[in-house]
Amino acid sequence: MPTTRRDFLRTGTVLGGALGAGLGSQLIPDLAAAAPSAPAPARRPVERAAKPLRMLILGGTGFIGPHQVEYAQARGHTVTLFNRGRTNPGLFPNVEKLQGDRAAGDYKSLAGREFDVVIDNPTMYPRWVREAGTALKGRAKQFVFVSTLSVYAANDTPWADETAAVAKTDTPTDEDPQKRGQLYGPLKALSEQEAEKAFPGKATIIRPGLIVGPGDLTDRFTYWPVRVRKGGEILAPGTPLDTVQVIDARDLSEFIIRCAEDGVVGTYNATGPRSPLTMGEMLGAMRALVPNSDAQFVWGDVDFLAEQKVRGWSDMPVWLPPRGATAGFTRRSVRKALDKGLTFRPLADTIRDTLAFYDQQTEERKAQLRAGIAAAREQEVLTALKAKQKA
Repeated sequence: MPTTRRDFLRTGTVLGGALGAGLGSQLIPDLAAAAPSAPAPARRPVERAAKPLRMLILGGTGFIGPHQVEYAQARGHTVTLFNRGRTNPGLFPNVEKLQGDRAAGDYKSLAGREFDVVIDNPTMYPRWVREAGTALKGRAKQFVFVSTLSVYAANDTPWADETAAVAKTDTPTDEDPQKRGQLYGPLKALSEQEAEKAFPGKATIIRPGLIVGPGDLTDRFTYWPVRVRKGGEILAPGTPLDTVQVIDARDLSEFIIRCAEDGVVGTYNATGPRSPLTMGEMLGAMRALVPNSDAQFVWGDVDFLAEQKVRGWSDMPVWLPPRGATAGFTRRSVRKALDKGLTFRPLADTIRDTLAFYDQQTEERKAQLRAGIAAAREQEVLTALKAKQKA
């Protein structure tokens, strides 16, 4: 059964949190009549796939890879990992691991091996995809390339679909680590093309948005529940009605595995939720899930944040100004993926599990969040905002 908006928000908890935070029931009119103590839907046990597959995962030990491995094994598939053996090498001791360095073009350990599906997780360089295609030519039935919504040339049109133009670069062979951020989208777009060339009619291109949940080390989503738990006045960006999009790494991984099982090919935007989620709803959900939180959200509009040089996505993670060049960045159509079975767990589960993962980290790591505005700077901006409101 598809996840409904009510299931995703887990009505009782989130609605109560949104109203308690002063966000107003107008944000979630379809939930206003819901019972405040509506029970959360139970997660169903994972069913075995109709046909077990031989899956090769390139990478597999970083963020989304482990979720793919766990779900694939639960579905009854045989998983092989191919990587350098440097990231989390102790994971999955019972899974076959082949070693190779894609940066050096080393695919020797794949010689003579055949697989039903190959999943390429970490790649942004076209050469890596091209060489993997050469190494696996004629020995894999499907190639799944995990790309990004950042491939699009423009983000000014809300709810654009997969037919929108992708970005280009004049330096398609540039693998300079210093240029990763600048060339990330264009190189991913070229990598998609290499996947389609290597596996014509057998390539699946998945374009995720912001991937969140347990295992995330970027802190781009984590910042918010951690900040809400600290309580007090919290600088919030834009307005409570601004739309945001995220996808739990587990939902993304499960969609990828099911695409492999069903032989789904083509290109798919993969973010969530099913229907628009607002910044107000997201923060309200977080407040509702933190016991005895005294968090109060103080909203700074787009122009004020620009004056204060407070940046969306980095200082204010998850959010971008919903106008101009970024009007569509957090409003991408996922209808095509929904039609192929993309589903979402409740937002409350993602928030709880994200906090649980954060709490497992060392004190030093927890003290150095990699995203979000610094505490001292937040207080400076809040002071300026209050002064402006009084003026």
